[in-house]
Amino acid sequence: MVHIVGAGSGDVELITVKGKRLLETADVVIYAGSLVNPELLNFCRADAQLHDSARLTLDEVIQIIERAEADGKITVRLHTGDPSIYGAIKEQLDELQRRNIDFDITPGVSSFVAAAAALRLEYTLPEVSQTVIITRLGGRTPVPDRESLRSLAQHQSTMCIFLSIGMIERVVEELIAGGLEHDTPIAVVERASWADEKIIRGTLETIVDRIRAEQIERTAMIVVGRCLDPKNYQPSQLYSPNFSHMFRQSK
Repeated sequence: MVHIVGAGSGDVELITVKGKRLLETADVVIYAGSLVNPELLNFCRADAQLHDSARLTLDEVIQIIERAEADGKITVRLHTGDPSIYGAIKEQLDELQRRNIDFDITPGVSSFVAAAAALRLEYTLPEVSQTVIITRLGGRTPVPDRESLRSLAQHQSTMCIFLSIGMIERVVEELIAGGLEHDTPIAVVERASWADEKIIRGTLETIVDRIRAEQIERTAMIVVGRCLDPKNYQPSQLYSPNFSHMFRQSK
């Protein structure tokens, strides 16, 4: 059996209870060493086989899993954050299915929600934004034209931009070209939930200089939208005394 596990955003306590249990029982652990907090490996058994996938190809990862399966061992494939978001798991799942290797997936805390916690904000404020767009700027992995930052910016929604901090100038240019005002709030959270987490706030007009000054080049989440500095928002109806629902009648 292969368990694909989201390790969480960095803080070792943000792995799920189930994810921690699977790590504790695994015979073989293949982890994304360039991103996963190495302290998570302390949950593994002393005799567990540990493999850093940062140094491996897809074929080599699958070969390790095949050997473990042949020996009747349990494998954990440990991904950073939640594996469903830029986790590159589809090709792994396809290979496992071709080989009739059973697997399951345990979700994890993504860096975009860890960033919200660090910023102490709600992405979906009434009358401000009810939509969160998770996206990235095209790089070595291209982005379809219909999903360009310029196109998505037209929605004026909250945006969480992954894997793009090294191209922050282009990010800002595309967002402004898509219709966002120069004073639109933006925040960058470097290594959200890690002990050395850093937060940089600004506007589309000021953020590039601030990021350059801090020399932030990787492992950072970009958050854009009026939710960062709402001038006006409506409190949720959920707790209003004038709002009825199945558990409470209006007063």
